[in-house]
Amino acid sequence: MVDYSDVIIEIKSTENVILHHGWTEMGQGVHTIAAQILCEETGIDSAIIEVIVDTAAGIKTGMTTSSRGTVLLGNAIREAAKTMRADLDGKSLKNIIGHRYQARWECNWTVKPGTVSENSATHYGYGYAAQLVVLDDNGKIAKIVAAHDAGKIINPILFEGQIEGAVHMGLGYALSEDYPYKDGYPVYSKLRELGVLRAHETPDIEVIGVEVFDPVGPFGAKGVGEIGLVPTAAAVANAFCQFDGSRRLQLPMKADFKKLTK
Repeated sequence: MVDYSDVIIEIKSTENVILHHGWTEMGQGVHTIAAQILCEETGIDSAIIEVIVDTAAGIKTGMTTSSRGTVLLGNAIREAAKTMRADLDGKSLKNIIGHRYQARWECNWTVKPGTVSENSATHYGYGYAAQLVVLDDNGKIAKIVAAHDAGKIINPILFEGQIEGAVHMGLGYALSEDYPYKDGYPVYSKLRELGVLRAHETPDIEVIGVEVFDPVGPFGAKGVGEIGLVPTAAAVANAFCQFDGSRRLQLPMKADFKKLTK
């Protein structure tokens, strides 16, 4: 199964380098990561890099899902940067104004689950996560510790923010959020009615970054996406079970989440 990303780098002037890619920026920081990797590979100033996503550029990628952006785009940038770096050898950006560098990086060695093959790899990047929910003496959630493997963490601030946001979403999923339908229509018409946790209802979150080098990802990075909230509901359920011996089998676990969070 082939998965790939293209990238185009245009040298417009000594003050403007445009990096074109096709990934959706939805808060995960793919634009920032792209600029960081280009800077690392070429040594140019990040202040002159302009990251653009424009369908007119004709850059094809898959959906921005499953933490693929960092690996695919990062490696594509590194491929394009090889030629750019060679052109810059002993020269400055002034000497390559007008140049356009395009590259693709693809993974073509994975197989569909269940395929009988000597190569049983179904994915090219694997991350791991563990979350711990700490209750106080009254059984309220006091703190959550989230340890996540993202390979080399390219941007620690973005990583921490991504996990904190994911844990917040996971808590709402576990405790309070619901989106019922009646006769094919949503019962609620306001976002607040869905039970999304407010900031002051969110307990302390401690994020631990675990850097297990990945041989495929750029600089050993894996990226992190959906896995940020995957362990949360299970961790909450286990903590409550340890506290009162009752195993919760439905979500949300409690409608009145104010009794369960500080």
